[in-house]
Amino acid sequence: MGLRVWILSRYSRLGASSRLRMLQYRPWLEAAGLEVVHEPFFDDAYLGALYAGRRRGAASLRHVLRRLAVLRRRPPPDLIWLEYETLPWLPWLLERSVLPRGVPIVSDYDDAVFLRYDAHRLAPVRGLLGGKIDSVMAASRLVLAGNRHLADHADAAGATRVERVPTVVDLDHYPPAAPPAEAAAPNRGTRIGWIGTPQTWAALARPIHDVVLPVLKAEGAVIRAIGASLAPAAGDHLEILPWSEAKEAELIRGTDIGIMPLPDTPWTRGKCGYKLIQYMACGLPVVASPVGVNTEIVEHGVNGFLASCDAEWREALKTLLADPQLRRSMGAAGRRKVEEAYSLGVWGPRVAGLLSDVARAG
Repeated sequence: MGLRVWILSRYSRLGASSRLRMLQYRPWLEAAGLEVVHEPFFDDAYLGALYAGRRRGAASLRHVLRRLAVLRRRPPPDLIWLEYETLPWLPWLLERSVLPRGVPIVSDYDDAVFLRYDAHRLAPVRGLLGGKIDSVMAASRLVLAGNRHLADHADAAGATRVERVPTVVDLDHYPPAAPPAEAAAPNRGTRIGWIGTPQTWAALARPIHDVVLPVLKAEGAVIRAIGASLAPAAGDHLEILPWSEAKEAELIRGTDIGIMPLPDTPWTRGKCGYKLIQYMACGLPVVASPVGVNTEIVEHGVNGFLASCDAEWREALKTLLADPQLRRSMGAAGRRKVEEAYSLGVWGPRVAGLLSDVARAG
């Protein structure tokens, strides 16, 4: 029998972090001879409430008991691949006491989740849980970090080994968009694409409404916001469509430019730029804030533009809206970069090899 790997993710496939950081690698792990068992912490009902914007609490007793039942199973696995932590909102000493002894852990991070505890507004939470994620990192045989910012934090936390693994796309699901037909007024009907959740859309209300929409109105273009709401909506210059895993690539391919505005904060510096990778996989040029890993993904003037202020955002959008040929050339450059550095075909065997090595050494 092959080596057993438990994937202890935060969510099911409905959760982007779990789906992209862990579950899409399952075929590669199995091809490497690993027996994979997947156990999410939160259920789909929790995630549905999250995406719907309904108020939610932390981990419920039901979620905790389900995770504890998994950890009591026998025989234990040869490796645990852990998304963030084992027991959210519970202290490290408790978490460490329930983990099976002698089983190596690979922990995975695509966000600055340590800030949830270390920078919490309540002092008791900071006192009880501050430093917890650092303890998980230090106890891991291997930490997989989505960008340099997270990798540096893991190193500072005392992690034994840290590897940078970007969040990647399966290019089989992302054929590039067909070149648009030439038009006398090329910007008319052009779509600016954005993808995310209702929460992130609400957080970006000011730059979208104060900077992007006025440009679109002046140029006769439209913004397509995928996942900004569970219900579809439309306006003269705003098209809001619901997200689904099955349709996300098709909806992105129906746009002409991808955008990723971000404020520069400790949290956003831990982002992995997945929106940009999705846009570029579809052959779109991009405009993004120069925050965190965005400055590595976007080559300014080659596959898109980095825009630091309102004036730069307006100029970048106007330039791309006015020049279909520039959009095509930048989009092609972005697609090549994804093929070389941000595809599952490249990273699938690498991640499978890393986990296999840890499991066998353990």
